[in-house]
Amino acid sequence: MKKITKKTYLKWFKDMSFWRKFEDKCRSLYLKQKIRGFLHLYNGQEALPAGLTHAMDLNKDKIITAYRCHILPISMGVDPKKVMAELLGKITGTSHGIGGSMHIFSKKYRFYGGHGIVGGQIPLGAGIAFADKYFNRKAVTLTIMGDGAVRQGSLHETFNMAMIWKLPVVFICENNQYAMGTSVKRSTNIKDIYKIGLSYGMPSYPVDGMDPEKIAKVAYKAIEKARNGYGSTFLDIQTYRYRGHSMSDSELYRSKDELFLYKKKDPILKLKKIILKNKWKTIKNLDFIEKKIKKEVDFCVKFAENSDIPSLKNMYDYVYNESNYPFLDKKISS
Repeated sequence: MKKITKKTYLKWFKDMSFWRKFEDKCRSLYLKQKIRGFLHLYNGQEALPAGLTHAMDLNKDKIITAYRCHILPISMGVDPKKVMAELLGKITGTSHGIGGSMHIFSKKYRFYGGHGIVGGQIPLGAGIAFADKYFNRKAVTLTIMGDGAVRQGSLHETFNMAMIWKLPVVFICENNQYAMGTSVKRSTNIKDIYKIGLSYGMPSYPVDGMDPEKIAKVAYKAIEKARNGYGSTFLDIQTYRYRGHSMSDSELYRSKDELFLYKKKDPILKLKKIILKNKWKTIKNLDFIEKKIKKEVDFCVKFAENSDIPSLKNMYDYVYNESNYPFLDKKISS
């Protein structure tokens, strides 16, 4: 794994601060009805993509995840302007404005979604890993799910196959402690989610999800184990989201005191303290970085707002590969 240095911490601070402000801007645009449909924000969970991408080989490794998916593709190299354009339903978006918030996708950067079906991405991640093993690509797929998805039957079938075939996949539970509005404590007999993997003989570990360095170190071991033919690992990365499940969430299931307690563990605040303690930057330097980030996010919005809306013809062209598909409206598709 690449060494974790001063440069790493400064990069993490810049990246994670950008992701936070990007999501804050998305919330603002949603309230202005410029972003429509569903919107699931990532605030509080930024340490995961920071740590995971540090541990990955971004030239070949892949990620597939659920619908809280704006930030992960940006961490892998996808242009944030294109992600913002997708959120606004513009043709310059990652899925030409047709996928929207829950369906960000990039073949170029090996980000395979963005899936709206709870747990639907779990067997797909194993399938991608199967293909990599079959073609001996030495690539690993990180398959990310929420704590609610681990109670889907498809997870158990997939874990079983992954262990039988020693697939190069790292399963990751993005455990923010609530499946929509239902806490882990109320919805499962297995409170320590990582133990689910142990029943399949899968190496499984809990991880502090508010610390990118801890995530990077554990993820690297799991990734390299998978890359070298020793099979799958399950990581229960314990994090917390500061916003509701989605923009329609009134958050009646948790207290303000609980939220306040977890905000004291804010991963960005932790990075800031470490940087200042080591005198790598001054508070003035960090303030300047944050102001610059605000301008970058504003530029993403400007790009998206100035982009065109896809036409109906574009929609049919991108959704249907077969030109004479029997259910197409010939007037629109011609």
